[in-house]
Amino acid sequence: MSESFTAKQVAEHKDVDKGLYIIIDSGVYSLESFVDEHPGGAKILKRVGGKDASKQFWKYHNEGVLKKYGPKLKVGDLKEEAKL
Repeated sequence: MSESFTAKQVAEHKDVDKGLYIIIDSGVYSLESFVDEHPGGAKILKRVGGKDASKQFWKYHNEGVLKKYGPKLKVGDLKEEAKL
């Protein structure tokens, strides 16, 4: 079963030591095991750690990349938070 995360929980995982998480659309992905394999380099992943990286991801990747790597990197989904 997939875990649910708030944006605040994802933000706590902003570096490799804390488990580098990013958000793509509504999915939460753990990248600490992938950071050294990323063809664009580790620096770009570390820059978006703990944040919603959807805009940056879709700018440089197509749907095939998410289909290929998503299943092994996805750790959960983003919870919908109440808007006050």
